[in-house]
Amino acid sequence: GVAVIYRDKAYTVSNNEKYPLMSTFKFHIGVTALKKMETNGISLDSMVYIEPHQMHKNTYSPIRDRFPDHRIHISFREIIEYTISHSDNNTCDWLIDFVGGINNVDKYIKSLGIKDLNLTETEDSMHKDIMRSYNNWSTPLSVAELLKKVYTENVLSSEYFSFLEKTMLDCSSGKDKLIAGLPSDVRFGHKTGHSDRRPDGVQISETDAGVIYLPNGEKCYLAVLIKDSKES
Repeated sequence: GVAVIYRDKAYTVSNNEKYPLMSTFKFHIGVTALKKMETNGISLDSMVYIEPHQMHKNTYSPIRDRFPDHRIHISFREIIEYTISHSDNNTCDWLIDFVGGINNVDKYIKSLGIKDLNLTETEDSMHKDIMRSYNNWSTPLSVAELLKKVYTENVLSSEYFSFLEKTMLDCSSGKDKLIAGLPSDVRFGHKTGHSDRRPDGVQISETDAGVIYLPNGEKCYLAVLIKDSKES
């Protein structure tokens, strides 16, 4: 499934499916967390603790690998960087707890007018049962519409948005995904997603979505969501 929004036109391919989002939902979580911070007057440099019991062992987590079995004193800024730029699953679930649960993320994103999605799972719940990955779904167009709304409609104040924008541009994953097809001098702020394979060898999902900064100063919003693939 593909969606492209450029200027005021949207182009889609196979948009009428429910595609698992995988870690692309970390953008949705980041937006929700930053909005709560903005509303409650919590600065990006406010410090919190991540406790050892909040660090799940068998999941992708650069921060856990850096601080194994430690109580981590860390800023909100770093937690969101780990979550969006580096796709850390443990900091992702910490942010879900911070906003009051994944249902609050779902509710907030839908309050922005983004309707064709469903968020009910955490990284931990999907890890415990891979089939739950299908429960966090979206159409490609809903992802592209959310990107455009956040980037153009002052959903977040300038300080929080500028930070979010930087974390997307600093994405360290998916070097072989959409960014690989763009000229090296074109900036692309994006969030990728990747699933394990089911026992039958089918990969549940592979995703990438983000914002292309065109040379003329305009932006193009793009989402590509793949599900149930037997390809390499």
